Amino acid sequence: MENITVKLGKIVSDAFVKAGYGGDSAPAVTVTLSDRPDLCQFQSNSAFAYSKVFRKAPFMISDDVAKVLNDSDILTAESVKPGFININLKDSCILSLLQELAEDEHYGIAQQSGRLVMDYGGPNVAKPLHIGHLRSAIIGQSLKNIARMCGLTVTSDIHLGDWGLQIGLVIAELNDRHPEWNCFAEDYDGSPVPELDVDLLNEVYPTASARSKTDEAFAAKAHTATFELQSGRAGYMALWREIMRVSCEDLKKNYDALGVDFDCWYGESDADKYIPGLYALLEEKGLSYESEGALVVDVAKEDDKSPVPPIIVRKSDNSSIYATTDLATIIQRQQDFAPDMIWYVVDNRQEFHFTQVFRCARRAGLVPDDTKLEFLGFGTMNGKDGKPYKTREGGVMRLSDLIGTVCEAARARLDESGKVDESEREEYAKRIGIAAIKFGDLINHRSKDYIFDLDKFLSADGKTGVYVLYAVSRINSVMAKAANEKGSFEVISTDSERALALKLLSSPESFGAALRERAPSFVCDDMYNLAAAFSGFYHENRIADEEDASKRSTRLALCALTRRMITAELDALGIKPVEKM
Repeated sequence: MENITVKLGKIVSDAFVKAGYGGDSAPAVTVTLSDRPDLCQFQSNSAFAYSKVFRKAPFMISDDVAKVLNDSDILTAESVKPGFININLKDSCILSLLQELAEDEHYGIAQQSGRLVMDYGGPNVAKPLHIGHLRSAIIGQSLKNIARMCGLTVTSDIHLGDWGLQIGLVIAELNDRHPEWNCFAEDYDGSPVPELDVDLLNEVYPTASARSKTDEAFAAKAHTATFELQSGRAGYMALWREIMRVSCEDLKKNYDALGVDFDCWYGESDADKYIPGLYALLEEKGLSYESEGALVVDVAKEDDKSPVPPIIVRKSDNSSIYATTDLATIIQRQQDFAPDMIWYVVDNRQEFHFTQVFRCARRAGLVPDDTKLEFLGFGTMNGKDGKPYKTREGGVMRLSDLIGTVCEAARARLDESGKVDESEREEYAKRIGIAAIKFGDLINHRSKDYIFDLDKFLSADGKTGVYVLYAVSRINSVMAKAANEKGSFEVISTDSERALALKLLSSPESFGAALRERAPSFVCDDMYNLAAAFSGFYHENRIADEEDASKRSTRLALCALTRRMITAELDALGIKPVEKM
């Protein structure tokens, strides 16, 4: 199904031609939703562009085009000086388009094609997830869902930090505590290593990290352990696999709570085998050279407004770094998936790093010239003081603690209301809590910082996820009262019906906007506006108890379609609706 503005654009474009304004030099015609719904539903300003080509006043052109359009049986048009074309759909057309939307398996979303690899999540193993991991996870998941709903073939990769110094620190600390473990023996016999648990890992890493900053001997030991692990020392590899098992189980539990998943659980370790080939390729193409013992590649451009130093691909001690594994991972993804696009959903502060990585990848020809490498940066979640969100003690809050705090607050509100059965409150609290977290984040453009305000996010009034869930539960109540009769689109009898209908018809365009801008906020914003339009419709019309059969049928059909569209948008954002509230 074509987006309504695209469909109208073609109709208006044909009208320009019929009015005598055709030809190869004619500009493209566009139609947009009106920002003055009190004046019209849609608007075209194309007469202004045409006036430059045809050397004629814009209002004269808009007059001619409006006359042609008014011969249509689906819309009315009005020319307004100095050259606007105001357009309104006839109710019969609106009803027909609503039926088409209700039957469309893609929810009216324009379909595209292409292969996309998405890199989001990016946690380090052996460390707990904290609130700094929230945005990458939920923005990435939402963009993946949106891209799939737009027709793209998407592969998501968590890209674990599982091969760097943090593992060496854990190994060194465990070695000091338990030198008797078999995995630390020079002649390790391959027997099972002691089982670890997540609480131990979550205590060991921060201890080791802090220790390395003051104990030079320990820091050197951790670097040696990292090198020996990456060189394949058998005992360290066995311990690493146990660390990975425990860490990934915990990560999956936390991501599951957020409704986040990944197609691939690859890490830096998976890219390791591509690193020798990367070095060989850079040398073969004459791109790499030594600088102060390190291997580097120049990535500066003549038009750079500030210095861009060479990218280091191998340190002076022959160890690899993030840039190395990121470049090797691009090689892996090209071989495994041959993507048309690779998106990296990463903190804004990593932009310069990826600028260097992408430039190096381009120079080395790691991907075809038409493969898009995109950095999708996101801002910071801040507290009410405008600074990065912290615990009351001033530390970095674990993600599991944040989720627990919000869900507990949601449960308390459900207990107060008494509208949900006791047996369902725990599950409802989880859904409401996750909706509050996700909507409160995603309503902001991903590139912007935002303030985390729990009271605001859990409010049933205003631009919140709870408000949207309440709209769905209200529709459920109406439909249950009508014995789940879906109705049909027969007549439009009130302005609020028409407003809701037009909002429904424009909703699919939010997916295209979200995909173009790489920002779930467009879908989030549309979902709220659709819920608000339904609220106005609900308060101004009798629905299940309407006596006029045609009116009742249409209003029930509007309810059913609104629920379908909002639920699709909730699915895109990874939010589960609730039956009642």
